Amino acid sequence: MTKIPGPPPLDGLKRRIHQYRQDQVATGKGDFVRQTYCLSLPDARAKAREWFDSFPKAAYWTEVESWRQIDGDRIEFTMRRLPTAD
Repeated sequence: MTKIPGPPPLDGLKRRIHQYRQDQVATGKGDFVRQTYCLSLPDARAKAREWFDSFPKAAYWTEVESWRQIDGDRIEFTMRRLPTAD
């Protein structure tokens, strides 16, 4: 019987995405402002609420781009928004 391989590692893809984003920002081509945080659950909710209050979704397209739970109640998440409301 043939063994089905597991999913491929994503480390290389993560590095390439990170490098691409850094290159876009360095050349001024980045469309979004991104900030990554690693906070406890209540602090993460407060930080996300702070972003939505400061940069309304309708004007800045503010959103939680990605998130994951790590080590207990710690949340790693990336907030994303447009640089201006124009």
